[in-house]
Amino acid sequence: MKYFIIAGEKSGDMHAANLCEEIFRNDDSAEIIGWGGESMEAQGVKVLKNYRELAFMGFLEVIKNLFTILGFLKLAKKQILDFQPDILILVDYAGFNLKIAKWAKKENFKIAYYIAPKAWAWQESRAKLLQKYVDLVLVIFPFEKPFFENYGIKTVFVGNPLFDQIRYFEKEQDFKERNGLNQKPIIALLPGSRKQEIEKMLSQMSELAKNMPEFQWLVAGVSDFDAEFYYSFGNEFKLIFNKTYDILSIATAAVVTSGTATLETALFKVPQVVVYRTSNFSYQIAKRLVKIKYISLVNLVGEKAVVKELIQDEYSIENTKAELEKLIFDNKYRENQLMEYDRIIKKLGTAGASKNAAIEILKIK
Repeated sequence: MKYFIIAGEKSGDMHAANLCEEIFRNDDSAEIIGWGGESMEAQGVKVLKNYRELAFMGFLEVIKNLFTILGFLKLAKKQILDFQPDILILVDYAGFNLKIAKWAKKENFKIAYYIAPKAWAWQESRAKLLQKYVDLVLVIFPFEKPFFENYGIKTVFVGNPLFDQIRYFEKEQDFKERNGLNQKPIIALLPGSRKQEIEKMLSQMSELAKNMPEFQWLVAGVSDFDAEFYYSFGNEFKLIFNKTYDILSIATAAVVTSGTATLETALFKVPQVVVYRTSNFSYQIAKRLVKIKYISLVNLVGEKAVVKELIQDEYSIENTKAELEKLIFDNKYRENQLMEYDRIIKKLGTAGASKNAAIEILKIK
């Protein structure tokens, strides 16, 4: 069969790649093209547009680039029509992919949505769009299945794809030697994968490192940006590219920008403080739209304040340092967070989400 797949972010590229690997394994005739990145290309997908060109974050950024985004939508539609896929697979990236779904349904394409929009958090209207325009929704959190089914959406919980990914990291001693690390305890700094996130988060993280010299501070960099970009926000840390899981596997604690990384950190059982800052314009709009008590996936899945969230003005050197010290030196506080991680991990299930999702997609008629 022919598949057209759209993943608009780095994490989407990673999960789409694992999904495509399973589709190729289960469909000998599979031909897959679409939008994504290097991870998808490595699995044999013909990538027509790289996700890096689509990285618009925040309300203001989207408005400023509206004509560019409309051009991308037009291009994607043309490529889908030219290819005539048997199934269109949309991976996360809701703002863009839901517009594609609405158009594609009118063109009579079969549509699967993998990693559903977080309609349970905000913009509940997106669930109604899924019901109207998508044939199958594949969800990665157990609480999403009843939520979407309540809207009459055909929904399958396939497990969480992070379990398929976190197996890949180096032995501790090899990693330390190769990167010139000493014996000081390690604090992982995860400033995000988008340019706007890094610009908002990293200078404060570097300043924090200056205030706590008894630790080694490792920034999990992504190769979308060069070292000069990262070090323009400070030099109190060591930058290591594309090795987030290796860093987390040896970290004592972590400062994590809200996003998928908070859940990854929990799966590695690293105590963390979650931080986030955006433009005041975007924050004020989000405050009025978001219906949930927490912003981090760890707290959302845990359904309670498992980790401390420092948002906007609360994200300060003093607050972050105080929380880190509790996580490192207060054994009871630290152990309580780790126990909550165990509960969350049990809720998420086991590895196999990519395989399960591929099998469900192959069933679409």
